[in-house]
Amino acid sequence: MVPSPKKTDTGANKGGCVASTSSETNRPNKVVYVYSPELVKLCDQLLKVPRRASIIHTLIEAYGLLQHMIIVPPLPTGKDELTAFHSQDFIDCLEKLNHEEDNEKDEELQQQFGLGYDCPVMPQVFDFSCAVAGATLRAAQSLIDCECRVAINWFGGWHHAKRDEAAGFCYVNDVVLGILKLREKFDKVLYIDIDLHHGDGVEDAFCFTPKVMTVSFHKLCPGFYPGTGTLKDVGMGKGKFYSVNVPLKDGISEEQYCNIFTCIIDEIYQSYNPDALALQCGVDTIADDPMQSFNLTPAAVAKCVRHVLDWSLPTLLVGGGGYNLANSARCWAYLTASVLDHKLPTEIPEHEYFLEYGPGYQLDISPSHLPNQNREEYLEQVSSTIRGNMQNVT
Repeated sequence: MVPSPKKTDTGANKGGCVASTSSETNRPNKVVYVYSPELVKLCDQLLKVPRRASIIHTLIEAYGLLQHMIIVPPLPTGKDELTAFHSQDFIDCLEKLNHEEDNEKDEELQQQFGLGYDCPVMPQVFDFSCAVAGATLRAAQSLIDCECRVAINWFGGWHHAKRDEAAGFCYVNDVVLGILKLREKFDKVLYIDIDLHHGDGVEDAFCFTPKVMTVSFHKLCPGFYPGTGTLKDVGMGKGKFYSVNVPLKDGISEEQYCNIFTCIIDEIYQSYNPDALALQCGVDTIADDPMQSFNLTPAAVAKCVRHVLDWSLPTLLVGGGGYNLANSARCWAYLTASVLDHKLPTEIPEHEYFLEYGPGYQLDISPSHLPNQNREEYLEQVSSTIRGNMQNVT
């Protein structure tokens, strides 16, 4: 939900976790939602998640949530905006490949910039990159302009792309671009990533600065992409201890996840005292996702999101992973309603993609029962190490 600012919020939680305080009382409790038909059309072309954008948007619309938000289009975005983070050569490559036929594509050029197996060149790849970046930039701009307290771009969250390389289904890193935009006004930005995969591209972009703290809760095991984000990865130079990684194992329960999230994120908030938040809400942690890794439901993800919204800071929400298309839409619709403090009916409303939700046609997702490899001793070790590192943060 989008709460009213709290006047006081003190006390300590078990395990050394500290409750948080809130600020920024002059910002309206409104929610901006970035959308345009062209944005959805371009995002629907993504080969890994075809039509996912339409499925997400139409469910949010069918539940009547759009009328409770400020709907805005992406910012017009081109090469100049993309090169605020990405290299000129990489963006030139995307533009060159935008309209070429398959038989004309330069394979050597593609390989040079990470375009291939997991980031195949698709039609209008540059147009897509501009649109998704422009959507996150518009959400960030609405926070800068005090239009709202929360701004949503569920079509963004592509956190793996590097400065000069596409990676992990991510062609450009709209998250980094959005954070750089927030930094035009807000001195310290806290980035929280709850995708199943480590937010490596965002961490790499800011690992040398204390002005952006990156926090990633993710699965880490041998052979699992991207294979980074250990507890020892804490940043470098002036940014040492401003990169935080919470590596988790298969099968974590909802209770464990919410507990470690709350414990660690409150400690970080108390130590870092950010001015704005960016939250990547990948939903490949949800039960029945093809990743088959965590045992979470939309309710557990929403509990974590609501917890940080209680700080009443300007907050950018973006999407991310989620490869069961109907369940991704269920989760982001549930999160949208949670941000708005609305309770949705459990029956999926009839709409264009209604048949995607069969055979039950229900909003709820039951937790799975994958074997849990996260022992309490391990989770306490992770929490304790991070609490110790926070003593070095100012």
